[in-house]
Amino acid sequence: MKQNIFLAFDFGATSGRCYAGTLENGKVQMQELMRFSNDVVFAYNHYFWDMPSIYAEMATGFTACVNAKITPTSVGIDTWGVDFGFFNRIGHLATSAFAYRDPHTNGMPEKFFELIPRREVYEATGIQVMNINSLYQLFAIKQKEPHLFSDVRKLLFIPDILAYTLTKEMQTEFTIATTSQLFNPRTMQWEKRFFEAMGIPEELMAPIVMPGNSMGVIKEPTILRKGIPPVPVIAVGTHDTASAVAAVPASDKNFAYLSSGTWSLMGIEVKEPIINDESYSQNFTNEGGIGGTFRFLKNITGMWLLERCKAEWEARSNRKYEYGELVGMANAEQPFRFLIDPDAPDFANPEVMTKAIADYCTKRGQTPPSTEAEFVRCIFDSLAMKYRYTLDRLKKFSPHPIEKLHVIGGGAKNPLLNQLTANAIGLPVVAGPSEATAIGNVMVQAIAAGCVKSIDEARAIVRNSVQLDVYEPKDSAIWNDAFGKFKVES
Repeated sequence: MKQNIFLAFDFGATSGRCYAGTLENGKVQMQELMRFSNDVVFAYNHYFWDMPSIYAEMATGFTACVNAKITPTSVGIDTWGVDFGFFNRIGHLATSAFAYRDPHTNGMPEKFFELIPRREVYEATGIQVMNINSLYQLFAIKQKEPHLFSDVRKLLFIPDILAYTLTKEMQTEFTIATTSQLFNPRTMQWEKRFFEAMGIPEELMAPIVMPGNSMGVIKEPTILRKGIPPVPVIAVGTHDTASAVAAVPASDKNFAYLSSGTWSLMGIEVKEPIINDESYSQNFTNEGGIGGTFRFLKNITGMWLLERCKAEWEARSNRKYEYGELVGMANAEQPFRFLIDPDAPDFANPEVMTKAIADYCTKRGQTPPSTEAEFVRCIFDSLAMKYRYTLDRLKKFSPHPIEKLHVIGGGAKNPLLNQLTANAIGLPVVAGPSEATAIGNVMVQAIAAGCVKSIDEARAIVRNSVQLDVYEPKDSAIWNDAFGKFKVES
């Protein structure tokens, strides 16, 4: 019998990966075919994604697949959320895709709320208000560059764009749609009032396809000529966090998850969106999940802080810093000397991250960090505290007790931060898998192919396939005292 091989493209906001996944003897095996960096481009006073480069990397992934003598059963693509591009009436990408950290959305939520009040926006979408949301990006473009709409046929999100280049079919997958704050999770439709308020036709949006369904078959000649057959492109959780949560190796429902990467997304899995006065006041979000679920969560600034600091240090010293080295440096530092709120606007996209952190501390009466080790410890302690702050609030919404925190994504490989997080929240932290997004991508394809029956079965397979590291909480009294300081400082 021919073995099913599922090709997973996982594009993150700073890097991308291509994996081939197979199932055998109740385990999933992942073969990394390629890895590459993904960077924004600054041009014309804006930050953009280099879509031709991203597509070229995907094409290279297909070449690597052929070179490895792999014939995929299907293909899945996942990316970060909210960002999009416009397509013109002949089906070409009409504009560069703005990157979510571009400042053109500054002040746009408040301007939009003059058209539709903030409370009504949240009630319709269940999405936390953030400048980066697609709603405010689209509104900013309409306000500042209305001419761009003169020849626009469709808006496609980043994973939709990549799927379209392969299949020539314009569709939007459910989980990526829910990140936009343009979609109503109760009606399961685009929110028509928003488009009317902006003076933009709702027809700009593509039809929705649910996870596990086909988005079409590969028709792109350059990919077919490489030797890739016209296999289906499956609508996995095309929002990377949706795919990552599908790979949480949980054995029951009594857990919260932390998808830890450039962003940290902490949440719970629920059957219906939670949209009420309390979730509104605390600015929680409801994003689509796999298998008829929703991810009730909070977006937290994650390793972005360290990534930016690391880039500064490397540019200044002309040498590379390994993450293991930075973790070791931080481990030797005294805790709780510097505490920041990782989500403060100061850290959204500063020119110099270390200066932004130092200035934040100084303004709040703290002696700022000065050495590289102190900056790293500041970031780790502060993230652990913010995780506790968020988890305390999640517990009030959860329909089930939260008995452990599953850390997935790149942060699963950070033993210091995982231990600090366990100390801060007072619960066990189960770390792994680090490549949860690619594994979840593969598992949804396996469900679509009939190789796996459900997400519960998929999670059991993941649990049986990867090493999980468990961190038990320590020094609870010390951390409780420090948490009081964090709440005052932030």
